[in-house]
Amino acid sequence: MKFILLVLLLAVSDLLFAVGPVEFQVGAFTFARPDDWKWIIPASTMRKAQLEAPGTNQEKAEITFFHFGPGQGGGVQANIDRWFGQFQGGPTSKKEVTEGRTRIFYVQASGTFQSGMPGGPTTPMTNYALLGAILTDEESGDVFVKMTGPAAVVESASGLFNTMITRSAATRGEPGLVPPADQ
Repeated sequence: MKFILLVLLLAVSDLLFAVGPVEFQVGAFTFARPDDWKWIIPASTMRKAQLEAPGTNQEKAEITFFHFGPGQGGGVQANIDRWFGQFQGGPTSKKEVTEGRTRIFYVQASGTFQSGMPGGPTTPMTNYALLGAILTDEESGDVFVKMTGPAAVVESASGLFNTMITRSAATRGEPGLVPPADQ
């Protein structure tokens, strides 16, 4: 009986994680979660939202959203430097684009990811990648979005990630106007 209850509890919890909101607000931006990405309860109170992109062989990428308010969060370059500092042995790149009223800084890194909290112990994760976006907003504060995971998963999810970011910036602060990232 206990085994059956455990199985049911696990099945229900998996459904709850997957359901989550289709649209969600972080700072001045409304994001649309791609259909096959799961909504995850944020692992930290610093995270405003957290998603999971599926891969193959049970691999997955983690997408985290941060917003600290106006003038908070360390600024664009400090975050880019910190993100790049979490990777060793691979290439990094940065590009800036403007979408509507928003400047977006896209960053990519790959190699060995030093997983862990800043200043704490780290776990090296080989063949990992990062795709990040910083959406600037002087009024309510920048939003920092970071996807990390096995390189193949990040690569396969990069199109949906970029579409989600671009559409959010283009329809800034207007819930209901953001089409899902996979349309």
